[in-house]
Amino acid sequence: MSILFNNVTIIGVGLIGGSLAKVLKTKGLARSITGSGRSRASLEQALRMGVIDHIGQGAGYGVEDADLVVLASPVGSFEKIAREIAPHLKKGAVLTDVGSVKGSLARMLESILLPDRHYVPAHPIAGREKSGVAEAIDTLFDGRRCILTPTKNTDKTALEKVRELWSATGAVVSIMDADLHDRVFAAVSHLPHVAAFAMICAIAELNTGTDDYLDFSGAGFRDFTRIAASSPEMWRDICLLNRENLIPMIDRYVFSLNRFKREIIAGDGKRLEKHLQLASDVRRGLK
Repeated sequence: MSILFNNVTIIGVGLIGGSLAKVLKTKGLARSITGSGRSRASLEQALRMGVIDHIGQGAGYGVEDADLVVLASPVGSFEKIAREIAPHLKKGAVLTDVGSVKGSLARMLESILLPDRHYVPAHPIAGREKSGVAEAIDTLFDGRRCILTPTKNTDKTALEKVRELWSATGAVVSIMDADLHDRVFAAVSHLPHVAAFAMICAIAELNTGTDDYLDFSGAGFRDFTRIAASSPEMWRDICLLNRENLIPMIDRYVFSLNRFKREIIAGDGKRLEKHLQLASDVRRGLK
């Protein structure tokens, strides 16, 4: 593959940012990769691993020569970082991100940039329950979806370059309206994570010191709650930034739980089996 960007700066070299850096190196998509972020220890680890070539001395100065800048830190940090780096981005530079919240956040980031600097919102649907650059792999995006959510102001050339970048990682790229994106992912991603975190809390709080319920958990419990091992900081930010869409989905989930509860209390096996069958059929149909 040919080089897409000469100099790339990744802000937040963790699982996603580190995996993207690995792909850029493995496939020769960038000449030089600079890592930036809060944790010096993490950046030094990434440098030792060969994931990045340089460590940026602060986010602002780490982007001055970058053709592409990737925000891969928790989404709650995006605005602060964007305001810090905006004066340092060169003309023609492309800013993108890997956050799972778009909507008003994407429009706000776009508004911060100076003229002739281009923002392309992106969301690769890839991850693992563990975080950190030590977990980064260059196959993380293979066959996974990556959603781009351009606005009416998104530069078409920049959009095409970011689309080409994610296609080169092995991802299947789709275009989606930013607000629709947030409604969809509140349902299929953000709610399941909240449910998994809540399930762990519910059972962990049963532990009395003599009876540790979690010691007896089996494969079903572990499969259902696997994503609760994800980064609390990342999911705190996602929940708060997408609360407008997430709260109605939590209400729908509570309604569904209460319906099962009513059927169990009433001993209504017919209705209970009907809803169990519905869920089973839908789940079996997922690819």
